[in-house]
Amino acid sequence: MIGVVLIKLNDNKNMKKISILTLLLIGSISFAQSGYKISNKIHLEGDGSWDYLAVDNLTDRLFVSHSKLVQVLDLKEGKLIGTIPDTKGVHGIAIAKDLNKGYTSNGKDSSVTVFNLNNYDKILKIKVTGNKPDAILYDQFSHKIFVFNGKSNNATVIDANTDKVIETISLEGKPEYSVTNGKGKVYVNIETKNKIAVINSTTLKVEQSWSISPGEEPTGLAIDVKNNRLFSVCGNKLMVVMDAISGKTITSLPVGEHCDGVVFDTETKTIYASNGEGTITVVKEENENLFKVIETIKTQSGAKTIALDAKSHKLYLPCAEYEKTIEPTAEDSKPVIKTNTFSVLVVESGK
Repeated sequence: MIGVVLIKLNDNKNMKKISILTLLLIGSISFAQSGYKISNKIHLEGDGSWDYLAVDNLTDRLFVSHSKLVQVLDLKEGKLIGTIPDTKGVHGIAIAKDLNKGYTSNGKDSSVTVFNLNNYDKILKIKVTGNKPDAILYDQFSHKIFVFNGKSNNATVIDANTDKVIETISLEGKPEYSVTNGKGKVYVNIETKNKIAVINSTTLKVEQSWSISPGEEPTGLAIDVKNNRLFSVCGNKLMVVMDAISGKTITSLPVGEHCDGVVFDTETKTIYASNGEGTITVVKEENENLFKVIETIKTQSGAKTIALDAKSHKLYLPCAEYEKTIEPTAEDSKPVIKTNTFSVLVVESGK
């Protein structure tokens, strides 16, 4: 609400006072109109853990990993429209839009489920060449699926045209999230070595291994393809910005506790890091070498992974409530999830 203040002006001193008051009012109004808000909370049935989620912008669908299945949401309606079953311990979802197929990484039975993007029916299940597949990536440049196996320090490569395993790539430590530049390079965080590995998606060889110092225990990863910038979020509450060509560290910025996900909005030049403590760190890319933290959005404890709808610029974060006051993302803890509280938060700009 905007109020009107009347001040009797008798001298220059009062004129100065009203000028200051006017600036304060304008600043308050601007602040009220900026920032972000939780615009919706989509409840989903079922209990159990979750991890990554993925957006298909062509069909306005959101794919949410949830324990033993993937739940598919209509983004326009904000409601469940389908499920992909038999994905035990699912972690990630990769969308191959040009092939009309999706892929899930199933950690508990070390497999990948291939499904039809039209009706979500299972096409087949593929056994990976490692243990506990976690992050999964489709590289359209090479038409290959890269499955990163967290317990065996390797990646299984699948030909997306034939759905056959064609290679196993050894890595020097535990792989976490990965991205592609769409030009033949795949980047993956190596959590236990504090590095980023660069894979040639044609030769399937690791070409480079870059330190992410001062970052430690990197998890989420995003990329600005145009400016060749990588954004790696780390366990020591830092986002490290790196040159995707040289591996040089450009800068580092503070993020929240238990950060596990990060996305880059190419249109608004904004990076969002999702922190399990219950916040999102918002970073603005001023130019290819200048980055600033501009806001911290309050979300919900445990909302540590994130997806971006590139068309609407909305953010999606899965979360649930817990029985005990406990850090739900600490590796040595086993939080008890309250029954029937799993939801997806929708965050959007308040402008």
